[in-house]
Amino acid sequence: MPNSSAKSHRSQRGGQEAGRRELISRSLQSAQHCLEDQDFGTAYAHYLLVLNLAPELKTTVKETFQFTLFKWAEELDSLARIQDLFNCYEQALELYPSDEVICNSMGEHLFRMGFRDEAAGYFHKAVKLNPDFADAKENFYRVANWLVERWHFIMLNDTKRNLTYLKAIENVVRSGCKSVLDIGTGTGILSMFAKKAGAPYVYACELSKTMYELACDVVAANNMGSEIKLLHLKSLDIEIPKHIPERVSLVVTETVDAGLFGEGIVESLIHAWEHLLLQPKPKNQDIHIKDYGQVIPASATIFGMAVECKEIRRHHRVGTQEIAGVRLANSVQFFSPTCASVSSEETVEPYTTEKLSRVPGGYVPLTEPFQVMTVDFNNLQELKSLAARKPWKLSLPVTQGGILDAIVVWFVLQLDDEHALSTSPSEESCWEQAVYPVQDLPDYSMKTGDTVTMEVCCQDCYLKIQKISFWTSECGMDFSNRDDTLNLGNEAELCNALASLQTTSKQDGKGRVCVLESTETALLNNIPYHECFRAAIGKVLSSLNPSKDLQTMDVDGCGSGLNLQESQNKSSLDAAPDPLYVLDVSEGFSILPIIAGKLGSVKAYSSVEKEQHQTALNIISEANHFPKETLEFWLSHLEDENVVLQRPKSDKLWSIIILDVIETSGLIQQEVMEKAAISRCLLHSGGKIFPQYVLMYGMLVQSQSLLLESAVQGTEPTLGFNIAPFINQFKVPVRVYLDLSTLPCVPLSKPAELLRLDLMNPLLNSSSREVKVQICKSGQVTAIPFWYHIHLDDDHGLNTSDEFSHWKQAAVVLDKPIQVQLGDELVLDVQHHKSNISITAGTPSLLCFPQLQYSECGALSNLLIRSTGKCITSSSQLRRHLLQHLCGRCDAESNKLRIYHLNSKRTVCSAQNMCSRKMQHVKQRP
Repeated sequence: MPNSSAKSHRSQRGGQEAGRRELISRSLQSAQHCLEDQDFGTAYAHYLLVLNLAPELKTTVKETFQFTLFKWAEELDSLARIQDLFNCYEQALELYPSDEVICNSMGEHLFRMGFRDEAAGYFHKAVKLNPDFADAKENFYRVANWLVERWHFIMLNDTKRNLTYLKAIENVVRSGCKSVLDIGTGTGILSMFAKKAGAPYVYACELSKTMYELACDVVAANNMGSEIKLLHLKSLDIEIPKHIPERVSLVVTETVDAGLFGEGIVESLIHAWEHLLLQPKPKNQDIHIKDYGQVIPASATIFGMAVECKEIRRHHRVGTQEIAGVRLANSVQFFSPTCASVSSEETVEPYTTEKLSRVPGGYVPLTEPFQVMTVDFNNLQELKSLAARKPWKLSLPVTQGGILDAIVVWFVLQLDDEHALSTSPSEESCWEQAVYPVQDLPDYSMKTGDTVTMEVCCQDCYLKIQKISFWTSECGMDFSNRDDTLNLGNEAELCNALASLQTTSKQDGKGRVCVLESTETALLNNIPYHECFRAAIGKVLSSLNPSKDLQTMDVDGCGSGLNLQESQNKSSLDAAPDPLYVLDVSEGFSILPIIAGKLGSVKAYSSVEKEQHQTALNIISEANHFPKETLEFWLSHLEDENVVLQRPKSDKLWSIIILDVIETSGLIQQEVMEKAAISRCLLHSGGKIFPQYVLMYGMLVQSQSLLLESAVQGTEPTLGFNIAPFINQFKVPVRVYLDLSTLPCVPLSKPAELLRLDLMNPLLNSSSREVKVQICKSGQVTAIPFWYHIHLDDDHGLNTSDEFSHWKQAAVVLDKPIQVQLGDELVLDVQHHKSNISITAGTPSLLCFPQLQYSECGALSNLLIRSTGKCITSSSQLRRHLLQHLCGRCDAESNKLRIYHLNSKRTVCSAQNMCSRKMQHVKQRP
């Protein structure tokens, strides 16, 4: 009987195992069928069952499981099923805890939902799991810019600023102050100053989770973890005795921005005086310091100056009424957000910022510096009265004739009676200046002796300077600082004064306000840009007007087209010619579709999203006598705004597609090569993508400024405190929004071509390249600034570094400077992944044969899914379907897309070989 019992158990186990295998097999089959039907949720459930029943299959199904997870997550996201989405990722990470791709994707979802701190954790984990994972690195760099703003590095490297704060804190603490609260502690450096000075009790608060955790690490590393109490709170939420036991003697803070009040220092200090600080010292009474409260900084004085500055002007005022043959309508008034904030109900920062000492072209002072106001941070009543104070007027004489472009503002921060910090443009400091652009005046030209007037107020926690105007010296007007009265002579003088008054005019009711970002205004002012596009667009449109014997335009890509010139010469009995289709998907406000519309029989589509911008473009079209149907807004035609690149109509293709390749920051746009891959499939025969190719140039420089702006340089600038290793975890290797013309640097080489991006011929592209650069001056290479030559075609190009450019430049900052000598040759390894540029110095190695970009494979995979309805779940399937479509034609039933054959069998074979080689290495996603 025992033997029969054992056999029974073995038979039972064998039956269970057979059943398990059968269930696994059926679940895998069901998952595959669900994927083919695009039922991603059910497919995901089947894969979860399979992986729990058969963990040994993790490697086998990993690629397809990732694909299913990502597709199901997208669906859950679109349905706002956020909790289900996160549950799916948690389940996936339990199965694949060391999968960098799943970690990175989880971070992307978190970041889109606004959970930046949590997203950074997943991106950081993905990078640790795979330091070469470019997607995760780029995501981490982008989120790092949000979490730890770049000014932290600049300020921590400002030794003068740090030393001045240290001395002021030491003075107070050594005079008897026993308790200190640091509001907005950042890295904790001011708290550590207080503890080093001998304060018995030190508290610090920080709202940002990332900065709070960083401060905890910094304080612990400097052996003060048990002596400084850190609070992850906004100071307005601190309660006594819940968070701190009693009122403190000293509040120290640097919650100030370029306009002084923009980080909420007034609100924070009002709350502190009312709830957290000991009472202030009564005037004319000698009380020991520990018995009353005080604030560092003690006070501030704000100064201003009227300036002429071409760079500020071209970013905030449209300076022409005609651009490349397009007349701007007088009824459209363009404003920058800073000026629009005056009448806006939303709280908008009423100024921009510039480091005037480095502004391209410099600036010219038109007045002497003048005092705008003072504020005593140790006077509660004065702080409370700021917001309630009525606007007051200032007037000041013009000392230098010129064009009134802006009022610039800076301040002197009086930390105590002995120590002060100035943010003046003439001072070498980490600070920028606040800039209030001047707009909407009939004339901006002033003469010596004229008077500039403005209105000042403190509203919504901001210093506002508005209603900036000027009047000429002949009229005899005088705005007093004390009231709003005008001291005028007789009636004739009053009439003359009113006639010559030049001030901000109100909307006349008929005009339309169009608010443009500063980069959009600079783009409108970039005349060479628009002239270049007009010439290149005209060239393509002319080439698509074939002779009479050619066929009319259809969509088969076999060289058919329209003879627009002949059509226009035919009698009115003939049918009107079909238009050529032009799509502009560049970001922001663009008049390129209107320029295209003036060059022939064109149907132009704009991708602008803002209703305000659409209204302005319609008015400009009418002013240029366009038929209504000439310009349309593409997004209003799309069911899914995420799929911008589609046919204009089911039976039509595009003649021109305009892509944004370079961000105004100086980086390459994300996924631009994917967009180019799809765009090539949507072009009419002879159609073009603009730009057709881009060349990236760079040079080697020695720049201490870039080092200081990119990472904390050891312990010397932070006065011996160990901060650098912690905050430098968030350093980003690429600095953006640079102006090379004013960047403090020493060139060590001539410009060299670093990279080519060909949007029309991807076989010429390579994601990596080695470049040999000759050293023309001895020194230390600390950075590699780069810029672009954008080629619309072989005859028309743009340089992103020229003086008219609306683009800024960027630079790769090296981890370790490289010492070079005149005549040396430095080999650079240039890597490009999406918008991320990686440049490292290394030894020469064999150049890789150009391969089909992985990003393009991903784009073609998505395109094939949309066009055929077939789900691509593996590299082999993608390769098989890709080759099928490359070698023939495929009707796209879902989106009416077609992929056309390449021009020669040789090209197809080359594409096959390279695609095959590339696919062997694709592991990031199916």
